[in-house]
Amino acid sequence: MPLTSLTFTRRGLATLLPSARHALIVLVFTLVLSWGLHLFSGTPYPAVFGRIGFLGAALLLAYSVAGVVHPRWLSPSLARIAAIVVTAPIAALITAIVAQRGQFIAHLSQMENLIGHLLMVFLALLFGILFSLLAMRRERHERERTDRLQAELEKNRLERELLDARLRLLQAQIEPHFLFNTLANVEALVASGSSNAGPVLRHLIAYLRAAMPRLNDAEATLETELQLVRAYLELMRTRMPDRLQFSVTDVPQAATLRFPAMSLLTLVENAVRHGIDPGMQGGSIEVGGLRDESTGKVVLWVSDTGVGMAETAQPGVGLANVRSRLQAYYGASARVELHETAPHGVRVELHFIPGETP
Repeated sequence: MPLTSLTFTRRGLATLLPSARHALIVLVFTLVLSWGLHLFSGTPYPAVFGRIGFLGAALLLAYSVAGVVHPRWLSPSLARIAAIVVTAPIAALITAIVAQRGQFIAHLSQMENLIGHLLMVFLALLFGILFSLLAMRRERHERERTDRLQAELEKNRLERELLDARLRLLQAQIEPHFLFNTLANVEALVASGSSNAGPVLRHLIAYLRAAMPRLNDAEATLETELQLVRAYLELMRTRMPDRLQFSVTDVPQAATLRFPAMSLLTLVENAVRHGIDPGMQGGSIEVGGLRDESTGKVVLWVSDTGVGMAETAQPGVGLANVRSRLQAYYGASARVELHETAPHGVRVELHFIPGETP
């Protein structure tokens, strides 16, 4: 048979040798079987172990080689069984020739010795095929387990890529909306000729320097988000110093808590635009949060004392976007709650548990 008709695995000739686990199993079984035949036949144990050990080693090597080198039209499993069937009588014949040397023919001419030789061949075939079937069954289970693990890893990779793409899409929706609104506010202030135009622009430049590197930051934390919120509210208070007051309180462990960038800022911007701006009296904005140490649950809120919600008001795109990004980060249990406050105003709360699987 030409060499090109043989199939080799990618791991090459190293796989021709049996594994350490298979070699150990065959060695232990050979020791036990040799002891049993020694007691049964009365033959010295070293002589029995020598013949049985040679048979076991030959069958094990045949099993390993046949799994790597075999005709293309023959599966590895059938090739291994065929190798055992061919190797068993040949190996038994070799052991008899070596043991009897020149008296091999005379030795087998005796019926007792011939039966003993045939028994040796039968045992080699029986246990060789049995062990081959068990080994191939285990290998099949290992392959199936490996395939399942690979499929699970691939599924997780695709889910992560899908989640990242979704977050990038939501982020792309937020950034232009936020920046254009901020610039429009500054434009109105400059157009009115206000003396606060200069300070406002300086605050805006400082704010954008802090915000721009974080717009696409996948590793943004709640602490960086709170810094952006403070900078934005400082900018807005410069624009309307008599109508806006605010407070931003620290949240425990904010520095280590991953948080979707611009999400809290979107709520604050909504509070300014829809709560404080429309009212002649203005109002105040409170930003804060709590973390339950026992459950790990985090609650963030943005509360304003502005004009409140109109009776026909409906949650806008900004809230839907924040909800989607929050659930993409923290799972389906994350939620956004919208409440009216007395005597007027709105409180928006974010509820989530860090570490939950999306």
